[in-house]
Amino acid sequence: MKHSLLKTIHWSLGIAVITLVLAAIFSIISTFLLSGVTWGVGMIIVLLIVLVGIFFDTIGVAATAANEAPFHAMAAKKLAGAKEAVQITRNADKFANFCNDVIGDISGIVSGTASAYVVLQIALQLGYDDGSYFQFFISVLFTSVVAALTVSGKSIGKTMAIQFSTPIIYQVGRLLYIIEVKLKISLFSKNGKSKRKEQKKRK
Repeated sequence: MKHSLLKTIHWSLGIAVITLVLAAIFSIISTFLLSGVTWGVGMIIVLLIVLVGIFFDTIGVAATAANEAPFHAMAAKKLAGAKEAVQITRNADKFANFCNDVIGDISGIVSGTASAYVVLQIALQLGYDDGSYFQFFISVLFTSVVAALTVSGKSIGKTMAIQFSTPIIYQVGRLLYIIEVKLKISLFSKNGKSKRKEQKKRK
């Protein structure tokens, strides 16, 4: 129990540092892309940020819904990415935490900041001052649209993730295969326990 708690604290501290770094990177990139662009281009950038959040949320849900068995069969056939897919399912909690919470939440925060910039640009280009009623109206409207797109997109993504969890995670596994085998960057420890074994222990 103590070992499990220490392991959880270690993971939480590690993911906090990763979140801090990634949030800074996302903010710098979005600020750089938005600087000097028109509000139309800014809206496209906001949409892309929202799509990134939806994409990673879908992958995170797929990881928790996927079963190991199909990937073991693929690994027996020596299909590239199958072993990595097994590791994803065995580390589904951490993988989902990274995709859904880290990338997903960062995307939400950055899209909100980018939306505020776009609203300001719209107001200024139409001749309205910062803090005007028009800017307030556009801010409420634009923020509502972004929120609606995010929620509906994640809803569709979750449905697809549950129905097509195996092919989705296999494609992610193929990407990790390139990263781990070709680029020699290890992302998962090889001692993860299978979901089936964990379920037996709980019983």
